[in-house]
Amino acid sequence: MADKSFRARGCCCCLFSFLWKLLVAIIVIVGLAVLIFWLIVQPRSFKFYASEAQLTQFDYANNTLRYNLVLNFTARNPNKKLGIYYDDVEGTALYQDERFSNTDVITFRNSFRQDKKRTDPMSGVFSGQQLLPLDELQVSRYNEDKLAGAYDIDVKLKFEIRFRLGDFITGSYRPKVKCGLKIPLSGNGTAAATGFRFQPTKCRVDF
Repeated sequence: MADKSFRARGCCCCLFSFLWKLLVAIIVIVGLAVLIFWLIVQPRSFKFYASEAQLTQFDYANNTLRYNLVLNFTARNPNKKLGIYYDDVEGTALYQDERFSNTDVITFRNSFRQDKKRTDPMSGVFSGQQLLPLDELQVSRYNEDKLAGAYDIDVKLKFEIRFRLGDFITGSYRPKVKCGLKIPLSGNGTAAATGFRFQPTKCRVDF
């Protein structure tokens, strides 16, 4: 009986040892495959810029913000082997960390594929009015911006993208982008009077 029990334990130990070695081998093979893929393809995140901005209205009164903002963006695919599908992009505009507008920058109607080493434009329109209760300090900062003729506006964008390598297309990725912008109020010579011009701005891409 003892001999049979010993042999059973020995078989279990052998099986455990085999499974452990198999698991280690699989991990090593997968790790090497990922490393080789990265060395060959060298995947890189897309680059994103706010290239132009036109703010023709930004009026705050009675806890309500009335605004009209058009932003033009450029997206750059720096990859040598990967194409990018832009399936969906949603933009959110914030003033003093308070959200005041959402807009669809890319939907299924204007989604597109961006080939490698290519730059493509996209744009978003933020227009309307929004109830926006600001505290005393925020109102004071708004008045300072109004006097200066330019406003610090953050734009956050949520992406849904896919990558293409040859005939293979990946599943969806959902990176986020943040653009910290200083935008002059234009129209009626305002921008010319203040001497401030919008500067194209590189945005932060976070995967």
